Amino acid sequence: MSEQQTTDSIYQFAADDIKGQPTMMSEFKNKVLLIVNTASKCGFTPQYEGLEKLQQDYADKGFSVLGFPCNQFGKQEPGDEQAIQSFCDLNFSTSFPLFKKIEVNGDNAAPLFDYLKTQAPGVLGSKSIKWNFTKFLVNRDGRVVKRFAPKDKPENLAKQIEELL
Repeated sequence: MSEQQTTDSIYQFAADDIKGQPTMMSEFKNKVLLIVNTASKCGFTPQYEGLEKLQQDYADKGFSVLGFPCNQFGKQEPGDEQAIQSFCDLNFSTSFPLFKKIEVNGDNAAPLFDYLKTQAPGVLGSKSIKWNFTKFLVNRDGRVVKRFAPKDKPENLAKQIEELL
């Protein structure tokens, strides 16, 4: 298995899945991705439903949501990985990959999220993520296409996803 180690795609990064297994982002090569920092106790948590609908609607066309729980905003993801997985299974029947809880800002930010923020800065060029459910749309080449704010509902992203599929 040859890993393309380029600095212009997400494929150079790895992250531990929700069960603690290392996962190379290159495993998602040739897929359109929506990478989201999630939380179970946030006003935006109902977006899990829309994220799962996108997963169901487009998975067979080469799309996947990747969920990265984060507790940096209002301590709204306090549980451990087992609690997070159970919450998602019970409340939203999520089928998309979930990863270990990470930080998205600061000195301990996951390298993948540092990369995403650099490739798609926020309002007025800000790099930091402002809240839970910030979304990054990634094309089949592993390049970041767009950043979406927490208030951007998943169902409103369907057209942009379809254009990349």
